[in-house]
Amino acid sequence: MTSANPLIKAFFDSATSTISYIVYDKVGGNAAIIDSVLDFDAKAGRINTTQADKIRDFIVETQLSVEWILETHVHADHLSAAYYLRTHLGGKIAISKHIEMVQKNFIPIFNLLNDSLENNTTFDHLFDDDEKFTIGSLEATALAVPGHTPADLAYQIGDAIFVGDSIFMPDVGTARCDFPGGDAHKLYASVQKLLAFPANTRLFMCHDYPPSGRSATWETTVGKELESNIHVKQGTDEATFVNMRTARDATLSMPVLILPSIQVNIRAGELPSAEANGISYLKIPVNQF
Repeated sequence: MTSANPLIKAFFDSATSTISYIVYDKVGGNAAIIDSVLDFDAKAGRINTTQADKIRDFIVETQLSVEWILETHVHADHLSAAYYLRTHLGGKIAISKHIEMVQKNFIPIFNLLNDSLENNTTFDHLFDDDEKFTIGSLEATALAVPGHTPADLAYQIGDAIFVGDSIFMPDVGTARCDFPGGDAHKLYASVQKLLAFPANTRLFMCHDYPPSGRSATWETTVGKELESNIHVKQGTDEATFVNMRTARDATLSMPVLILPSIQVNIRAGELPSAEANGISYLKIPVNQF
């Protein structure tokens, strides 16, 4: 059976260069939210929901029922609004089953000895590799695409794939692989998996970091990536890619929001429990990165 193609609404967050998506089958139908953003002012330690409320407003205005709140991976550059959106819109928060590996990497670093993390009760559903699911009348697959982290997923929904942090627009290239559990060899294999889809398959980015002279954009195709991606265009072999990726990663600084983001995102967007004074705290581990 051929799946229907999705309707897609994109939301660009200029502060983190992140694109969030609402994917739905029809007006008044069923929807999934992919890679939502919770605004965070690192200087003031203050959270707001401006970006998430844009998603919320569209869902309400379009009379959509949220089935899924999907994460492509544990983001290091923004806080997830998944918990906030589930509270207001319902739906199941889902991520790869390999989140366990990411949590185990970071629980000791942040000293987060917490039953909800250790038992994975923060997420409603953990996808098996290449698990199939539905969004209303839409057929979808959670494609395992490790490399950036061990727990990266891309979501194929009809003729569209939401690639997360794996491949970027052709003039930007690919995602870094130097975070705990990252692996450039695995990313190469994951990118080849994505680029094996038909040339007209639509690819939707999680981020865009445009070169000078163009505005942010987030939709391309498999064919365009094969033709001109600066890191993995057709004919690029694994050794060449891994050497390039390793050398490039060695020059990159840590993302500005990695410390608050990881703590929140391994909890499915939920803040740490408030302490006795009613205040929730995020930790800064010293000399750990």
